[in-house]
Amino acid sequence: MKETYIKELQQIQPNNPVLIEGLPGLGLVGKIAIRYLIKQLQAKKIAYLYSPHFPYFVLVNKKGNVRLLRGTFYYWKNPKENSNDLILFNGDSQSQTIEGQYEIAARMLDYAEKNHVHTIATIGGYRMEAKDKPQVFVAATSTDVIDKTVKAGAFLSPSGSPIVGTAGLILGLSKFKKINALCLLGETRGYMPDPLAAKSVLEILKNTFNFDVELNGLNEEISRAETMVTRLQAIEEKRVLQVEETKKQDEKKTTYIS
Repeated sequence: MKETYIKELQQIQPNNPVLIEGLPGLGLVGKIAIRYLIKQLQAKKIAYLYSPHFPYFVLVNKKGNVRLLRGTFYYWKNPKENSNDLILFNGDSQSQTIEGQYEIAARMLDYAEKNHVHTIATIGGYRMEAKDKPQVFVAATSTDVIDKTVKAGAFLSPSGSPIVGTAGLILGLSKFKKINALCLLGETRGYMPDPLAAKSVLEILKNTFNFDVELNGLNEEISRAETMVTRLQAIEEKRVLQVEETKKQDEKKTTYIS
């Protein structure tokens, strides 16, 4: 394999489609969101994306079979009239090279253009300790798209903030295809999977593109994540106390010697 290519499993004829991308990144916000949509909407697998720029190992399943790392496209037909069908994309990894990031984003845009996608939404994480419910920030290629997303509950992304990886490059390259694009960034600690941030992003998406999906299915996953955060915080507090105690003991020894 010398370059990135897409293997189509079936042809589709979508109605006014929106492509939503979520690859692994900060807090796995995009990956969790897309995985949840695929499951809840029962989206059908339609294509694989393979690339030599993914990490050089294979994945082994429970039966011992192996496969290359890849990205996968799924399709969901919206039952509402005059609404957006969805093409969902997730994957095992981001590209490990700069050239690969550009190449994968370009192939995704080719596929979007072929299927008459008019808007692409990418999902990522915004490193920030959320005080309560994670906020979602938006950056986009046009004012109209931004206004629509802000109306749905998002906040304008701070000026000068870089959007790294596929989520950002698609926005930059989409203009060459004359496709609208936006990126939704959910506030996340970033160091562990964050389903709460993913839920906030999904709320914005469903309001922006007018599709129905029940989000309460994420609550159990959110509860497990919060329990893990509490445990990690307790471990960190204990570590800090131990460091302080060790420092006090060292100071006592120094005073005694003096």
